[in-house]
Amino acid sequence: MSLPEWAQGIRSALDDKMGIELFEIGPQHSRGRMPVEGNTQPFGLWHGGASCVLAETLASLSAYAEVAPGGRAYGVDINATHHRPGTSGWVNGEATALHIGGRLGTWEVVLTDDAGERMCTARVTCALVRPKKQ
Repeated sequence: MSLPEWAQGIRSALDDKMGIELFEIGPQHSRGRMPVEGNTQPFGLWHGGASCVLAETLASLSAYAEVAPGGRAYGVDINATHHRPGTSGWVNGEATALHIGGRLGTWEVVLTDDAGERMCTARVTCALVRPKKQ
């Protein structure tokens, strides 16, 4: 799977600031990455808030893919456990649907370093606002 047509060239100011790159977006699974450089805390380690930005971006885009076209989706809860720090390279993210219901969906997002070592596990719940049936 790759980027759906609606997501071609999709960007936000935050995506640009953080350096997010998107590779795959779908209701069940989304993938992307973010550079460590520019996203560290004052001591040179990957910032935990950057993990949350990448996790919510991937989960929210999966949620939007579920309700598109004409729907809306937004994050309502995020929990992130940080397992190890990063100091260079890329942080790779994969969002996998745990449950997609009528009004809420929950995704697990696993963030890994370039060596494939898990850096963070996040769980993101999004509101799903489906288009009204005509």
